[in-house]
Amino acid sequence: MSNQDKETINQKIERLNAEVDWFYSEDFSLDDAITNYKKSIKLADEIKSDLKGLKNEVSVLSKDFSKN
Repeated sequence: MSNQDKETINQKIERLNAEVDWFYSEDFSLDDAITNYKKSIKLADEIKSDLKGLKNEVSVLSKDFSKN
């Protein structure tokens, strides 16, 4: 996936919301629940990692601005 094709955090959150909504939908089935749960956990971990990376960037920028 190129940088232009990379999913944004907002897109990942929207996708996670859709995954969570599936659990409350008429399409829900116990047979698919474990698979969808694992996909949702993986996606949530990706979002958490992305947010942690952004937090680190903000911290670095804040330190750079405080030097001036």
